[in-house]
Amino acid sequence: MKDSYNRREFLKNTAIGISFAAAFSKCYAGTSKPRRSPNLLFILTDQWRAQATGYAGNPDVKTPHLDKLAQESVNYSNAVSNCPVCSPYRASLMTGQYPLTHGVFLNDLQLNTNAVSFAHAYNSAGYKTGYIGKWHLDGNGRREYIPPERRQGFEYWKVLECTHNYNHSEYYAGDDKIMRVWPGYDAFAQTEDAIGYIHKRAEDDHLFALFLSYGSPHAPYRTGPKELIDQYDATDLTLRKNIFAKDQKEAKETTAGYYAHISALDKCVGKLMKKLEASGLDKNTIVVFTSDHGDMLHSRGMLKKQRPWDESIRVPFLLRCPSAWRTKPKVIDVPISAPDIMPTILGLSDIKIPYTCEGQDLSPEILDIEESPEDRAALILCPNPFGQWLRTSGGKEYRGIRTKRYTYVKDLKGPWLFYDNKMDPFQQSNLIGNPAYSELQKKLESQLQDLLTRTCDTFLSGPELVARCGYKVDQNETVACNDPAFHGQISVSCREKL
Repeated sequence: MKDSYNRREFLKNTAIGISFAAAFSKCYAGTSKPRRSPNLLFILTDQWRAQATGYAGNPDVKTPHLDKLAQESVNYSNAVSNCPVCSPYRASLMTGQYPLTHGVFLNDLQLNTNAVSFAHAYNSAGYKTGYIGKWHLDGNGRREYIPPERRQGFEYWKVLECTHNYNHSEYYAGDDKIMRVWPGYDAFAQTEDAIGYIHKRAEDDHLFALFLSYGSPHAPYRTGPKELIDQYDATDLTLRKNIFAKDQKEAKETTAGYYAHISALDKCVGKLMKKLEASGLDKNTIVVFTSDHGDMLHSRGMLKKQRPWDESIRVPFLLRCPSAWRTKPKVIDVPISAPDIMPTILGLSDIKIPYTCEGQDLSPEILDIEESPEDRAALILCPNPFGQWLRTSGGKEYRGIRTKRYTYVKDLKGPWLFYDNKMDPFQQSNLIGNPAYSELQKKLESQLQDLLTRTCDTFLSGPELVARCGYKVDQNETVACNDPAFHGQISVSCREKL
């Protein structure tokens, strides 16, 4: 790994002449109280694309609580899901590693325990840790009990591996192997459980790191609360300009249901923020709101994820620092990507960043210790297309980068996609081979090759990568989540196999 991926080297090589303790003292300007380590409330959603919020300029979707949170937060407006599908993203979030290091580049693999996890890092710092909702990192069946040794260190536990039946949503609580059901619409019940957890931590005055993982707004789209579905007139929605005419009627109906789920989660965010404020914990709690990947929602005639286009790879990312820190809300337009999240939040929490992390600690730019760089390239990849992105339906392996302005992507045959996202926000004009952009294409190619070198990625074909890792996959090129014969495959570091 180069220096920019190593926190110790980063701190050694920067000439800022200021310790993190001093930096936090600056954030506390005007107070006489010493800084206390912050709590963490991490709100993770599933399949929420960056374009689907009011604060991002969407004229139709109703997200008043998130719009308020954005005004109080650091908004990474070009946050990227590197490998835009559920399990790969979640493994990167929990380890701070890229997919070919943690090895989860398919859904329904079991994440190995080789890395120091997010929860273990917080546990070692004396925090209480908790996880509520969708997990999707166990690989032993989507409805099976997950024992403590496979929870990556989380203590409080109300989880199911994976479900999108939002109105009959099952889960296991702690070490009880009897399956339970969240009452009503699951996100509302999960939010109330999180509020109860926060209340207990306020009472015992114990530091906590709580992850609340919702299953929506992932399909099925029209299964949200009826009163919220009724708020959206499918005939009166503004569609993205890259939706084909033949798909527009269906796209409006799909999008109306998608927005209803989003408005439901917006209400949940409002309740959580109200609880933090009422208990005084907002003064000392980092709040993160983001998603694991986006959704094409009929753009380019496609649904769901894995694709390299912005509707799939770009996600909302808000980080609200504790109010006592006096940090300034701002928009950062250079990308943050999944492996950066863990080291950045640990950096903000003044917790030692494990050597197993590969992402960058971006806390200095959040705290205004350093200016953000002029640009940053985020790696995007699909090691092995599967499910809705099968080769037989147009799917393909790719490696690429997303900068604050450009998207550049290669497939196994060579350069594939090149967009100027400022001039072409709906990515309708592919610039590959355009003589006017040849020098810029060479520059982006060089940036991509640098990232592939840093991450030890030789860009193998999917089948070759699967074979080298020893994974067993079905006809859909992934682990058969409902077939016990495929369960329990523990991920391996693909890099060690290359």
